[in-house]
Amino acid sequence: QVQLVESGGGSVQAGGSLRLSCAASGRTFSSYPMGWFRQVPGKEREFVASCSTSGAVTFYAGSVKGRFTISRDNTKNTVYLQMNSLKPEDTAVYYCATRGAIRSTARAMGVQDYDYWGQGTQVTVSS
Repeated sequence: QVQLVESGGGSVQAGGSLRLSCAASGRTFSSYPMGWFRQVPGKEREFVASCSTSGAVTFYAGSVKGRFTISRDNTKNTVYLQMNSLKPEDTAVYYCATRGAIRSTARAMGVQDYDYWGQGTQVTVSS
């Protein structure tokens, strides 16, 4: 049974930084791409970033490119999202997710591309 547990959310002022973590269990972590999404109440869940099985290939939403960095540590079964220069519009619940197909592409930006999700962690950025 695949489990994803996010941590690291919180409240920060605009311009600040946070690092989210997502610990995975239940299967061979290093064989699957990972992604981060976020959701604001009343809106659809949106893609933030994804990375390949090694972490060498990454993709970002245009709104976070240059400010956020996705990375992973396969020895710790953990994926990270470093968020810098945070803006109030980054306020959302952040979810990590993983794909169902082994060694599938990390070029996957749709909610439907991911099969397993964490419970989410709240990030609040005040102006």
